[in-house]
Amino acid sequence: MADFCAAAWPVFTPPLTHSSFFGDKPFRLILPDLLDLYRYIDAYVDRHRAVLLRTAEDPGTFFVKTVKTTSTEASYDITSFYEAWRLTIQRYGIYNPYTGRGAIKGLLPHGPHNVRDVLATHILKQTGSYEQASYAIQDTADMVAKHYGRFLPQDKSALAARILNQVWEAA
Repeated sequence: MADFCAAAWPVFTPPLTHSSFFGDKPFRLILPDLLDLYRYIDAYVDRHRAVLLRTAEDPGTFFVKTVKTTSTEASYDITSFYEAWRLTIQRYGIYNPYTGRGAIKGLLPHGPHNVRDVLATHILKQTGSYEQASYAIQDTADMVAKHYGRFLPQDKSALAARILNQVWEAA
């Protein structure tokens, strides 16, 4: 993996038999090179990843844990990934007014699944489309409607008004 320097970085997931969104098909997406993302990925793959792995066997995954004397397993499982995510949010994401550190005022500790909630809700509020929200979180429109489609009445009215205003402005 460390020898690969890409002109474009793809994300690839093999077929999953239990996925309502993917069915039995693989998933492939080319990441856009926003804010020099490719440069950061290249640096991670070429230099930083090897430092994290040290002498551990490469698990063949993009994200690896720091190998220590007490933990020689470099791959994440569902629990260790959740814990790493939550710790990163606590350490770097939540603004602490006493230290002045952290990125976002009012952010609370959360796991990676909450990103789906925020993304689906945001897209629903912007577009009103369960289908578009389902594409963003790679789920079905029915699942989005069931779990994320709880709009407040003023949100629904504001969305309709915005669309109607665009129609009137175009006329």
